[in-house]
Amino acid sequence: MKNILIVSYSQTGQLTRLAESFIRPLQNQTNISLEHIQLKPQQAFPFPWRFTPFFNTFPETVHLQPQPIEPPSFKQAKYDVVIIAYTIWFLSPSQPITAFLQSQQAKKILQDTPVITLIGCRNMWLQAQEKMKKLLTDCGANLIGNVVKVDQSNDWASFITTPLWMLTGKKKVGNLPSAGIAESEIQDVQRFGEKLLQIFNENRPLDHTIFRNMQAVKIDEKLMMSEKVGSRSFHLWGKLLIKCGQISPSFRKFVLYFYIVFLVAMILTVVPISAVIKRLLKPLIQNKLDEQKKYYAQPSGE
Repeated sequence: MKNILIVSYSQTGQLTRLAESFIRPLQNQTNISLEHIQLKPQQAFPFPWRFTPFFNTFPETVHLQPQPIEPPSFKQAKYDVVIIAYTIWFLSPSQPITAFLQSQQAKKILQDTPVITLIGCRNMWLQAQEKMKKLLTDCGANLIGNVVKVDQSNDWASFITTPLWMLTGKKKVGNLPSAGIAESEIQDVQRFGEKLLQIFNENRPLDHTIFRNMQAVKIDEKLMMSEKVGSRSFHLWGKLLIKCGQISPSFRKFVLYFYIVFLVAMILTVVPISAVIKRLLKPLIQNKLDEQKKYYAQPSGE
């Protein structure tokens, strides 16, 4: 009997559907036991979000200081493979996922255990996965695969539609494309569950080649520089806001509003400028870009 654990946290339900699609080929198999743990914060995060609480979560999120979760209850002491499905909050794993990975429970469950990460996000996930790798390493886990699905609309459309979805609960607004991952992409992740089933049926070991040549991830090289800039900005401003909050919650809120204006201005200016610079320099830095893409695509590869 193969024991598979899925750990996830979803506010909108989209990530839950993504995880369920992944494991659908593994269901009703006599030799496989599935267990899906959906994490519960001790104080629920609202959906739709209100404006200020939404942005006010980012300092602790990026500095991996999450709000506590209810301790999950597991049926098994160890599992043959653990699938961690997560969304991206401010270029970092969501707080409930971080809280779980920092727990003693996670260290016991994940020690020397193959782990597959399943990401559903708008478009940027590289820096969050770097933090995920560190959290998994601290747990002694063995990351063998990563599958990523991103929003169906282009970067600039989703820059509008995704925040509107988070703040209003509406995926479709006016003539703009619908927010979220396309239904076809949600269904597509079944083929990765099928591959996992095939490996179990053939009694092969789980290793880093599990999803090779399956286009499990796609690296958008024009966003790599923007992610690094954004991640540094979040880190520095997050640290400042945490310090401001220690002085006064009202002072933190004032500085937060200033940062929101700064952030929007940066996205509207720095991101396009960095894209232009990268395009101009591309012939000179292509080898470096290729190396970075190859690194970020691991362990699954593009």
